[in-house]
Amino acid sequence: MQNSEPVWRHVDAKQDAAIELSDRVWGMPELAYTETRSAAEHTAYLNAEGFRVTENLAGIPTAMMGEAGEEGPVIAILGEFDALPGLSNESGIAEHKPVPGDGHGHACGHNLLGAASLLAATAVKDYLAANGLKGRVRYYGCPAEEGGAAKGFMARAGLFDDVDIAISWHPASFAGVNEPVSLANTRIDFTFHGRASHAAASPHLGRSALDAVELMSVGVNYLREHIPSESRIHYAYLDAGGVAPNVVQAKAKVRYLIRASDVAALRLLVERVRKIADGAALMTETRVETQVVSAVSNLLGNDPLEKLMQDNLDRLGPPPFDAEDLATAKKFQDTLSKEDIASAFRKMGMPHIDAALTDAIVPLDSRRAPMVGSTDVGDVSWVVPTVQARGATHAIGTPLHSWQATAQGKLPHAHKGLVHVAKVMAGTAVDALRNPAIIEAAKADHAAKAGGPYVSPLPADATPPIGMSLTV
Repeated sequence: MQNSEPVWRHVDAKQDAAIELSDRVWGMPELAYTETRSAAEHTAYLNAEGFRVTENLAGIPTAMMGEAGEEGPVIAILGEFDALPGLSNESGIAEHKPVPGDGHGHACGHNLLGAASLLAATAVKDYLAANGLKGRVRYYGCPAEEGGAAKGFMARAGLFDDVDIAISWHPASFAGVNEPVSLANTRIDFTFHGRASHAAASPHLGRSALDAVELMSVGVNYLREHIPSESRIHYAYLDAGGVAPNVVQAKAKVRYLIRASDVAALRLLVERVRKIADGAALMTETRVETQVVSAVSNLLGNDPLEKLMQDNLDRLGPPPFDAEDLATAKKFQDTLSKEDIASAFRKMGMPHIDAALTDAIVPLDSRRAPMVGSTDVGDVSWVVPTVQARGATHAIGTPLHSWQATAQGKLPHAHKGLVHVAKVMAGTAVDALRNPAIIEAAKADHAAKAGGPYVSPLPADATPPIGMSLTV
């Protein structure tokens, strides 16, 4: 394996600018498809570093790509920068202190995610130029991971078709290779149309759309007993039909998030949910319309790339946290329950020790708890060999999508985790570029596991839900 230490020096040379970028994005927490300021920051960074920039990818104003290098293999490094609603918090404060205003926060660490990926891509660019090597590195700025499936729309548009390998990461409590397991999912809005009427004087003339939504919920609740154990069904009311109980509600809308182990299982489960919606409409003599908001595939792993990334992690060792980092992280850990902390160790298959920050690399063969979330990186992984890291940026036990995660997003230990995982990604990319056999092995493994061309789980007429509320 090639020694990646020279590319790590390129990471160190640019780390301050990347850290500043992550902090600026932390301060402008924008939701899916509205990340205009964050996207502008990433685009400005790409331009300043001399990347060839393409904006408005797949018709998405906040999606961009920067490319550097000439000829040779194409390495994609994926970044994100969207936030979550209702999860703001003052930086560095180990207590719940929401920031006055819109209440959004980077509770999944995507401010760190995009900055580290851009730092890695910049280091690879500089390494290629310094060593006169052929190859191209691309940074893909991907919005709307939280519920918007932007990478799914980008993959369907063919934006990764000429990529040789893709690399990404996600903030976490531990450093290691991300296990390539996730659930395929789709978000579908069910809108029921009925007939308004006076609820007391002429209830028999009304046809309640709200009744239809509630009957659908009852039907789906009964369905939950009869689906595979790894599947999940969630819902949220978008429109309950109004605030007047003396009016039979003529329109009501509910969003369902349906998850399954893979796309094939997802399609079967979606059909069952759709039948329940049709049944609810039949019982209430209403009409139901459906709109697919988003859909993502499950992750497809790649053994050669996972081994390559693990080699870089083992060679680099854990992030260089110091005593001050540990003391700060301990304050956040004290806000968590014992179960939060125990669950973090259990999920990664790591022995439970008394530690606020990790001091080890997770082995590739650790016995981890199954992942029951979803990610639009899954769609990229079906198009091109893909590998992801976990970067240690939070106190052990910190749940993602929590105020504790938001509050740690600008702290020194988060910055050190950002730089650490950027070195891992850059080293993985350079090792692959310097050893074409790795790329060929990765492609062979991908072809064997995929079993055929990528088929998007998105309907052909689905468009990016720009301007649509995705915060439920």
